[in-house]
Amino acid sequence: MTALQQQGAAAKAATYVLATAGTAKKNAALAAIADILTKRQAEWLAANAEDVAAAKEAGMRPAMLDRLTLSRDRITGIVEGVRQVAALPDPIGQVTKMETRPNGLIIGKRRVPLGVIAIIFEARPNVTVDAAALCLKSGNVCILRGGKEAIRSNRTVTKLMREALASVGLPEDCISLVQDTSHETANQLMHLDGYVDVLIPRGGAGLIRAVAKEASVPVIRTGEGVCHIYVDDEADLDMAASILYNAKCSRPSVCNAVECVLVQKDIAKDFWKKALPLLDEKGVELRADEAALNILGTRALPASEADWDAEYDDYILAIRTVSGMEEAIGFINQHGTGHSESIITKNYFKAQHFLDAVDAAAVYVNASTRFTDGGEFGLGAEIGISTQKMHARGPMGLEELTSCKYVIYGEGQVR
Repeated sequence: MTALQQQGAAAKAATYVLATAGTAKKNAALAAIADILTKRQAEWLAANAEDVAAAKEAGMRPAMLDRLTLSRDRITGIVEGVRQVAALPDPIGQVTKMETRPNGLIIGKRRVPLGVIAIIFEARPNVTVDAAALCLKSGNVCILRGGKEAIRSNRTVTKLMREALASVGLPEDCISLVQDTSHETANQLMHLDGYVDVLIPRGGAGLIRAVAKEASVPVIRTGEGVCHIYVDDEADLDMAASILYNAKCSRPSVCNAVECVLVQKDIAKDFWKKALPLLDEKGVELRADEAALNILGTRALPASEADWDAEYDDYILAIRTVSGMEEAIGFINQHGTGHSESIITKNYFKAQHFLDAVDAAAVYVNASTRFTDGGEFGLGAEIGISTQKMHARGPMGLEELTSCKYVIYGEGQVR
């Protein structure tokens, strides 16, 4: 048995304890995690500082470096997120349906944990805690496999969380970290049949596609975020400029940031007069089609075909000029990743058609794509944004981390 198989076996054994632990014990564990991360945050920050120093030396892009970096304020936010998860209703044991059949059998449908959830993610140490907290509250055991860039941060915080679990009498193996960050261990995790019930990749498009293609265990695809904003000819242009600035510039490295803006040709000139000064504040690089280049001149670069499918995770924006809404919808459905799409318009009927016709997990009218987030949607937190349609779609909160079982009460019935 390999080391990873042993880790999987330990995780599977822990599921039988955690599934029946009850809400009070799970909440006690979450409180213990929040407390230990607060009291011993200096250890986590020190480990993170080593990761950040190594990443800078390796030439990591600033936007990705931002995702890697922890601070006291960010840890405070992470801890608050853990406490918010503890305060959420426990989905486990909820009965969503109960009926009596003509033969007297009482048949109910009850929420249960998925079991062992493996998560492969990149350089975001906050994900380590967010994922562990959500899995714990929903009764799931997690095996975490972060990237090499954050290995020191992840080792430290996992050690602290395992100490917190032990302090309340839960198995430490409810949360575990794959210590080896090589491609070989990632590949092994994708094939840990019999131990892993579902695998969730969180990261860039390359990681997600590779996992979906390679894994033999069930996969929920998350996070591929080629998001669009369509500025209609009946848009409030000041609103549109403000929304575009927020969606691109508030945090360009996240999956709900906009990567491409589609502008109706008749209002393009007026729109760019309002939007360009805002984008200039952050030095956003613009990659534009020919029609937009005629307006923007040397401020933009010519777009290539690859730009229409790019997830930049940076201060880069693709620009395309369209004849109208139908062209915009067709383009989005062809080039989008099913994450988040937005229309800016004052026309109610156009807005409703856009909502109906665009194929994505989250579709907006007159709002930034940056709201696609578990906390913003009232879920407390999320383990990722599912861009597929089976099992879960959109922000994956506690309910999305559950399955169901049928429970049947009888009085001697036979068939």
